[in-house]
Amino acid sequence: MSRATLPRTLALTASLAAVALVTRRALRKRIDRSPLWPMPALEDPISGTGERTGTRPAGIRMLVSGRDRPAEGVVLLHLEAMDAGDLPEWQPGAHLDLVLPSGLVRQYSLCGDPADRASYTVATRIITDGRGGSVEVHEQIHEGSEIEVRGPRNRFPLVESESYVFVAGGIGITPVLPMLRAAQAAGADWKLLYGGRSRATMPFLDEVEKLGGPERVSVVAEDEDGLPDLARWWADVPQGAAVYCCGPEGLLGAVEGSLPDHCSLHVERFAPGAGAGGSGAFEVELRKSGTTVTVAADSTILAAVKPLVKNVSYSCEQGFCGTCQQRVIEGEIDHRDELLTDSERGDSLLICVSRAAGERLVLDL
Repeated sequence: MSRATLPRTLALTASLAAVALVTRRALRKRIDRSPLWPMPALEDPISGTGERTGTRPAGIRMLVSGRDRPAEGVVLLHLEAMDAGDLPEWQPGAHLDLVLPSGLVRQYSLCGDPADRASYTVATRIITDGRGGSVEVHEQIHEGSEIEVRGPRNRFPLVESESYVFVAGGIGITPVLPMLRAAQAAGADWKLLYGGRSRATMPFLDEVEKLGGPERVSVVAEDEDGLPDLARWWADVPQGAAVYCCGPEGLLGAVEGSLPDHCSLHVERFAPGAGAGGSGAFEVELRKSGTTVTVAADSTILAAVKPLVKNVSYSCEQGFCGTCQQRVIEGEIDHRDELLTDSERGDSLLICVSRAAGERLVLDL
């Protein structure tokens, strides 16, 4: 190569590299905006041997840049991406999957500002007699920790409405808080019923009271006021109001049982609702193992399979994370998860919550 052509060659190489960089960034932004990215599940196991039918997108490595305590027993985590670039967009009601140091996967609602594309904020209450996820967050995740997150995903989206009624119990305020801000910014009519064991245990209490004032926000601390009077609460709910409720099962059940017919109800549960358990016993044939087990009416496929299949994959046990997804060879499925797409439901199920719609299923296990 002559000295005369060398500068042109170097310039062309630099130009091509710049084009490739711009293309990669554009593709990344397009992927981040897509509602199907990241795909709404973890890697999908087809058997307890650890084999995989495919791969899911990797999560995002994030740094815990801040750790606060907004209420007794509650930890708030501020997460920043390890890599440069905007984080995937999210809307009120969305949540993240946190992959904890032990490998457990737990879901936590985003409670920060959707306009902030540089960080995410989640909060969790410690449950000492729970399944271990909240204890691990409280005891092992600190400022400076690195953690993998997946999502955001949204199964609790805020619909457009002229009026909203929000009902939150304790840590159930986390998905509701961004909704309050959005309703306020949109000039919509809204009000909030916020209950908890005591004012000291209710996160973001000061913010929500300042946001709406006493004319919009009703706070019911059980140690002071007892349980909320839902019948009186519904008395002046506008026709066609969108009602959003998140909290413990007792609160959700009370709301579902008392809601006026002229309202539309949207709920998010911390665990599968009453419909997730029971509907009669059924048989499950494990085709690869050559065995058949009976799943009792008050049990799950996962509980029946674990003693028989070594290293069967599972994590959340609530139908949220997708770790226990298994392929169905025969049988009609009663899907009770919050995750699988319509195409995935055709030939697979989550064995932690879903059941047989008939008397028998055959799994590729």
